[in-house]
Amino acid sequence: MPKSAGRSILTEMLSEFKPTEIVRHLDGFIIGQADAKRAVAIALRNRERRLALGEHPLREEIHPKNIIMIGPTGVGKTEIARRLAKMANAPFIKVEATKYTEVGYVGRDVESMIRDLLMTAMKIVRQEFEERYKEDAEKRTEERLLDLLLSGKSAAEKPKDENAVTSTEDDDEAIARDIFRKKLRGGKLEDREVEFRAPQAASPQVAVQMMAIPGMEEIENQMQNMLGDIFPKKRENRKVSIAQARKLIYQEELEQLIDQEKLKEEAIRRTENTGIVFIDEIDKIASRGGKGSPDVSREGVQRDILPLVEGSTVNTRHGAVKTDHILFIAAGAFHIAAVTDLIPELQGRFPIRVELKPLNKEDYVSILKTPKNALAKQYQALLSTENVNIQFENSGFEAIAEIAYEMNSRNENIGARRLHTILEKLFEKPSFEPEKYSGKDVVVDRNFVTSELGDIVKNQDLSRFIL
Repeated sequence: MPKSAGRSILTEMLSEFKPTEIVRHLDGFIIGQADAKRAVAIALRNRERRLALGEHPLREEIHPKNIIMIGPTGVGKTEIARRLAKMANAPFIKVEATKYTEVGYVGRDVESMIRDLLMTAMKIVRQEFEERYKEDAEKRTEERLLDLLLSGKSAAEKPKDENAVTSTEDDDEAIARDIFRKKLRGGKLEDREVEFRAPQAASPQVAVQMMAIPGMEEIENQMQNMLGDIFPKKRENRKVSIAQARKLIYQEELEQLIDQEKLKEEAIRRTENTGIVFIDEIDKIASRGGKGSPDVSREGVQRDILPLVEGSTVNTRHGAVKTDHILFIAAGAFHIAAVTDLIPELQGRFPIRVELKPLNKEDYVSILKTPKNALAKQYQALLSTENVNIQFENSGFEAIAEIAYEMNSRNENIGARRLHTILEKLFEKPSFEPEKYSGKDVVVDRNFVTSELGDIVKNQDLSRFIL
């Protein structure tokens, strides 16, 4: 691969992001967990460094340093990985290790995670291609709409310029076209109906569903895709509005402008060099001293995952994908099992281990008000649409944080997710009857929180089910 081709994949996206800047970006969405942020920032930057090597003989020998995140639920493990991928515009999928089964059992095979990752890459690359060809597609769409409008008019019906004098038939056509063009761009013809040969998608789904066996979703999806490619798209004459025709024609023009082979090649290249697979609940497939479930071997699933992490080739309907340089981030609470309960070969493929800390009261306060997508800001925005003005006081943040911390200590510790439950209950009344609060200020201080949630918190049996 030429040096420039290799660098173009990731360098253009991340050249401005140094590890410290990546951490600062993550700080805008996730509170604390500095060790985990540093680990993923370095891992992401190392990908760019590898690509920057160009034709260096060691480039293909440098593999990503996969990461295991250890920590309770709701402390930011998934969010760190998701925000990292979004920042890099990289293909990302989150999977649960428990959804996969050992080869030989009915269920999803582990290679399907790579197929899903490629589909994510296809969507990302397609959006980029669509943006690149948007202007050309719009121009071609406009010309086809003008053709439809003019083909539906007789010579006598075609509009003429009032100032026009004798002209040839071609001149009349050009004048009519210009008049229709102005009306199109002015939005005056959106409801006008035209006769259009619209594509009619083939429908092999029914046959596939009849043939599919419960638990064989992966095979069903592949059959759907295969039959979708084989069956030709039929067309039918029907009358549609200009607004409808524009959407259909625009999509057709995009399909013609986009080189599907180049799209697939770029998606595969992006998957192989920038893809991130987040495997959650990996602790639940640990062997735990050999005490596995009777029907599915935990160790078997680990051994099936191992080749992907080590580096292998997965065949997909769009081409072969090599997993050698895909970044794998695994996560688990590891309350019962330990990382050392994973098979040694798999442990060795996750050399970086970071422990995420449980959240304290101060963390909950920060989560409520500091991030760009803070929960407090979300509820303010939602209820502002009903003309309800939510105002948070520091004492209100502290009261909510104390309740979250107490509920997590008393019941199952679900981390920051507890805040969602508490705030939903806290704003139940203005959310259900916003007209009673319209035009008013709802001040969320300690007294407000106590009045709305105090009785529930005191009643331990009730709080277990509500908060």
